[in-house]
Amino acid sequence: MALERAAVLRYGENPHQPGALYVDDHAAPGIAQATVLHGKEMSYNNYVDADAALRAAYDHTEPAVAVIKHANPCGIAVGGDVAEAHRRAHACDPVSAYGGVVAANRPVTLAMAEQAQRDLQRGRRRPGVRRRRLPACSPRRRTAGCSSRPTATPATRSSGARSAAACWCRLRDQVDAEVRDEDGAVTGGDDPATWTLAAGEPADDATLADLAFAWRAVRAVRSNAILLAKDGASVGVGMGQVNRVDERRLAVERAGAERARGSVAASDAFFPFADGQQVLLDAGVRAIVQPGGSKRDGEVVEAARAAGVTVYLTGTRHFAH
Repeated sequence: MALERAAVLRYGENPHQPGALYVDDHAAPGIAQATVLHGKEMSYNNYVDADAALRAAYDHTEPAVAVIKHANPCGIAVGGDVAEAHRRAHACDPVSAYGGVVAANRPVTLAMAEQAQRDLQRGRRRPGVRRRRLPACSPRRRTAGCSSRPTATPATRSSGARSAAACWCRLRDQVDAEVRDEDGAVTGGDDPATWTLAAGEPADDATLADLAFAWRAVRAVRSNAILLAKDGASVGVGMGQVNRVDERRLAVERAGAERARGSVAASDAFFPFADGQQVLLDAGVRAIVQPGGSKRDGEVVEAARAAGVTVYLTGTRHFAH
């Protein structure tokens, strides 16, 4: 590939590593082509997190917001507008959301910008630390954020801010297409109409919509991945654990007993044993979507059937390491 060096970064992933931003002039608009409207110069890690946030937000057609920390989602939600979506995404894990990157798949409204600022100020309140008022948006713009719809994965990665100072970015061009990550939507496997009902009663429309949302959202989570969702918003996320039982416990713990009960769950890969699924059943999850394909699918499905929980198999795996 022939790429143009657009910027030399302060450093790479760590201070002892050099870093630079390279841009493909022929690539579709992405976070690497964004214009920084406010805030500090972006770092390598900012680019990585913002790219992950952009992918996560644009994986949904409704107004959606993703809050990303260390390339993993603290929360993803859809809503009637981006302010509502942001409110619901932030509520998933407000502690972890502090210092993260926020991306929206619609122009950021003043209401969302002011809301994000309040969240930042609440998150920064610590003994001996003064609150600092941040501009909700650029003086000459009433919207801020990544406002276009890239047609392809950006060749490089870009940012929001992971510090007390907010960094607002706007993509220069707008194109009418939905972004996909490297994994992408697989024809058939990602369409709920093609899923196989393996256990329980067929999901009603609302439950199926939540399962479809969770299945899209779990693609943004680093493996091993599990995501609990309710009413179009994540309520608990487990990621990056070296065993799936711990991962499911983490998701349930983050959701809390009340929010976990009645939620749906999406897993990026099959359940190798029934014990990981049992954590979800004990928490009161009402429906599960997962790829299937384990040699122990039979016992996993039977455990869900005995608990009266609906299980759909997609036949498609979504690892993201």
